[in-house]
Amino acid sequence: MSSEYPVLVLMGVSGSGKSTVAGILAGALKWDLEEGDDLHPASNVEKMASGVPLTDEDRWPWLEKIADWIRAHTAAGEPGIVTCSALKRSYRDVLRNGSNGNVVFVHLAGSRDRISGRLNARMDHFMPSSLLDTQLSTLEPIEPDEQAIVIDVGPPPADVAATIIAEVESRFGDKAGAE
Repeated sequence: MSSEYPVLVLMGVSGSGKSTVAGILAGALKWDLEEGDDLHPASNVEKMASGVPLTDEDRWPWLEKIADWIRAHTAAGEPGIVTCSALKRSYRDVLRNGSNGNVVFVHLAGSRDRISGRLNARMDHFMPSSLLDTQLSTLEPIEPDEQAIVIDVGPPPADVAATIIAEVESRFGDKAGAE
């Protein structure tokens, strides 16, 4: 790990709280935030909204856009937070490629029942709850050589964010504080 600021990739299945927690983190840390869903091409959004899971071929261009954002921040030594499901190791490899080792994956993990309940309560998102099982079956656990924080999404989002901030501060010291 270099001494530069990290870029946090908030990852997990749809409904795990990535956008909510990322917003809290970005506000508390005063870091740039990119919503990965906003980088999907319209064809991906239409596909998911109609209940059709994305293929790897659908995801590669989207992952490259996110990776470009990450590389721009790590090359400039700027901290950032980006949301991305990052379900497979191969996806995470794309995201961290060229980042000088400054990417930390923050896996927001929770039970199927908890996340399903969240998805069913959501009204403003294109991802239907019917795709949760596909995402869960695609999700590959973080491997020991991946720089990551795995956190349970059971507590309130502000508590989850506080736990993440404490972990990032323990790893990065003054590079984790608000600018």
